[in-house]
Amino acid sequence: MPGAAPPAGPLLFARYAIWPNERGYCGPADHDALRGYVTAGVTGPGLIQLARGFAGAWPYLRLIAESSAIPDPLDTRVVEAYWVGNELLDRVRMSDFGLSLDDRFRRRAGPGWEPVSAALLAGGVPHHSFHVFCVYPWTGLLREGLREPSLEVLDRCRIGWGQVVAVAGPTVVIRQRGLTWDGRSLRLGPPAARAVAPGFAADLRPGDWVSTHWDCICDRLNPAQLTTLRRYTARHLDLANAGQVPELA
Repeated sequence: MPGAAPPAGPLLFARYAIWPNERGYCGPADHDALRGYVTAGVTGPGLIQLARGFAGAWPYLRLIAESSAIPDPLDTRVVEAYWVGNELLDRVRMSDFGLSLDDRFRRRAGPGWEPVSAALLAGGVPHHSFHVFCVYPWTGLLREGLREPSLEVLDRCRIGWGQVVAVAGPTVVIRQRGLTWDGRSLRLGPPAARAVAPGFAADLRPGDWVSTHWDCICDRLNPAQLTTLRRYTARHLDLANAGQVPELA
């Protein structure tokens, strides 16, 4: 319900990470254990260990935490910064972010490293949208079978937002702006109805704003979070387009 306290950091992380994990795209292989923690709404050492197994997200969380002298990479503020965005992102020094990216991706990107580096220098921050729009197209960071960038993958992998229109059993209809590709640029199209899974968000009502990942609802968004997610998404779309996104399927 609006105004409810956010879940503990590890659970908030899992609410976003579980959907690509269950599809086999990232994170540890024990999908059932991750779902068990989220379904029960409990945290513990086991959940923290599972979170560490997300090789794509964990280094970003660690970098954000270290930049703000927060000892726990799964602190709720850190998790929110990575998936949705908040002021912690502005505390990450470009030099530290650059060293992290260089260590992780330069060799893998090969000739594609220049656009990644340019996006960083132009204002990229360790938000999930940077990873999706400015890193993934050049490095193919999903597991085998989804290595080539496609519009569908980028649209489903980004953290989207939408307003609930109707709730009908296991399906929630939201109005959401989908990602478009005109052969040169990535843009957000006009709002359209989209059916998504309710995830673990309870008591959804028409008018609620929600975040989505891989066609599943992750969490409700308050007005400030909605504004922030939109802002960072727009920033990294602009940076990706400036770097000439490779041809998408």
